[in-house]
Amino acid sequence: MTLRTKLAVIAVFSGLSLWAVNYGVNNLSMAPPTKPEWEIMPLEELAAGSVTVRFTGSTTLLFDDGATSWMTDGWFSRPTFIEIITERVEPDLAAIDRGLKANEVDKLDAVIPLHSHYDHAMDAPEVARRTGAKLYGSESTANIARGWGLDEGRIEVFINKKPIDVGDFIITPIESNHFQFADPEIAKTALDLPAIDSPLVPPGPITSYRVGKTYVLHVEHPQGSFVIVGSAGFIEGGLLGFKADVLFLGVGSLGEQSVEYRQRYWEETVGRLEPSTVIPIHYDSLLGEPRGPVRGHSALYGVMSGADNLNVLPYLDENLSRSESVASIATLPRFIEVEVLPAMKTR
Repeated sequence: MTLRTKLAVIAVFSGLSLWAVNYGVNNLSMAPPTKPEWEIMPLEELAAGSVTVRFTGSTTLLFDDGATSWMTDGWFSRPTFIEIITERVEPDLAAIDRGLKANEVDKLDAVIPLHSHYDHAMDAPEVARRTGAKLYGSESTANIARGWGLDEGRIEVFINKKPIDVGDFIITPIESNHFQFADPEIAKTALDLPAIDSPLVPPGPITSYRVGKTYVLHVEHPQGSFVIVGSAGFIEGGLLGFKADVLFLGVGSLGEQSVEYRQRYWEETVGRLEPSTVIPIHYDSLLGEPRGPVRGHSALYGVMSGADNLNVLPYLDENLSRSESVASIATLPRFIEVEVLPAMKTR
């Protein structure tokens, strides 16, 4: 049974109004699966030349070295439950404006959706348009941009493992797998028929934002290296030969998968890359505009799925305790600029 069907059943049998269900899904959240002591604290003064990051939520990350800035996903719209079930999902221009202001950014060199689902690529063309950025991604992401009217000259389709230069950042896209949903109905809806093969013009259902190709980004910089794994999927041996100082690790829905899957995921990401720091991402709510402290999943979704199935905290704790390379797990505050690669690091 899909999430949409489950919520409809709850609404009917509990006698709740659609408004009440909408409010509950959008606003009542569980605590995020993190520890307060993990949160990176901002420095009073950032050293010139350091690489910094700002976190909006999900997998929207803003990187800046003082000369160049670029963003993954650029997703600021958060469609409500009603918009999702009525299949009227589209970029929220006011939310995009507020999100860019909260990140203190009006110019970007690149916007890179990690795949083409709505919670990654839907807003990216508008973010690129407003900031003068070039939009990179799969052909499916390019068709989202074309449907939004972004100039073709501002769109570039990735070639697997072919690096691009964005200032001093050397970004290598590595094709990977999306998280494999344990529920076969959800897996079929989210992952079957993956390509968006013509310009996508919103509004429409979230299912029109097909996954396209899923990318892991390996990023080299004079100050060090990092990797972004936006979805908790993997290809066996896909990251062989790559290393990173810092790993941004997508953990969304990971608690719903088997113990075997979770451990293989850790081995194929952390085990291959051997980072000293792991920063979990994509563990927060996809509903409700991103503002204030980072929130966990909808409490109503937690009731249906089982809160234990959404809690990846034990998984992170256990793997940290036995990892030979990882010195720490760190989490990011929302919108606040923090250092990810110190300026004094030399290669």
